[in-house]
Amino acid sequence: MWLLFAFGSALFAGLTAILAKCGIKNTDSNVATALRTIVVLVFAWMMVFISGSYTTLSGINTTTFIFLILSGFATGASWLCYFKALQLGDVNKVTPIDKSSTILTMVLAFIFLGEPMTFITFIALVLIGIGTYLMIQKKEAQDHEVKGKAWLFYALGAAVFASLTSILGKVGIQGIDSNLGTAIRTIVVLIMAWVVVFVTGKQHTIKTINQKSWLFIVLSGFATGASWLCYYRALQDGPASVVVPIDKLSLLVTIAFSYIVFKEKLTKKSAIGLTLIVIGTLSLLF
Repeated sequence: MWLLFAFGSALFAGLTAILAKCGIKNTDSNVATALRTIVVLVFAWMMVFISGSYTTLSGINTTTFIFLILSGFATGASWLCYFKALQLGDVNKVTPIDKSSTILTMVLAFIFLGEPMTFITFIALVLIGIGTYLMIQKKEAQDHEVKGKAWLFYALGAAVFASLTSILGKVGIQGIDSNLGTAIRTIVVLIMAWVVVFVTGKQHTIKTINQKSWLFIVLSGFATGASWLCYYRALQDGPASVVVPIDKLSLLVTIAFSYIVFKEKLTKKSAIGLTLIVIGTLSLLF
């Protein structure tokens, strides 16, 4: 079942990137992230009460709480970087870099979680790494040089924090219901997101958000919530070194929709890179 949840996470994560890109087109990315997190929080706690896992809240030990909180901070940092990168760069360029967190996660899972690094795992890691490199294209000549560097910086930040999120989250949900763990983490992300909004003084821009942007922000929040619930359910039962790469197959969904919605096309080099990522990821299932 954890495999099904992992693929479900990939599907919803892919939809999240496209919906979020639409939602932040005319909206500050930090504000959009904070608003989306409200939707995710409501969605997550609704699942907690539906599943009845709220009854186990008092039984969570201090160590688990600490790792959930740290995972929440890492998630918040990853989101803020990722959606800022999406606002500045193309989906087809930002997403592959963000998904390169797979490589770091596999290494960290081997070092800290004791998950095996077999020959197949190593080959998969190399293929994913080469594929990611091939998919990172230079910005078009008409883009400002500083802007090009900015989106790359934020995308790399998103990848590093996403990897830390997976490792910390894996430890934090041991022994508790994954829905409850997700809901607790989301509280931390929400607080962090709104602190950033008020520190940057962007709270006044909320009233300027149009109806279309509101719709996409809310929809991306639901997609994120669904992705998280599937992801941490899969992570609870399956190895992080396999669950995380499968989740990153959301890249396929994102690229397909980016072509349909934004008319962003893959170059031959990027297509080869995407193929290597898929082959490397699927090889982990055998």
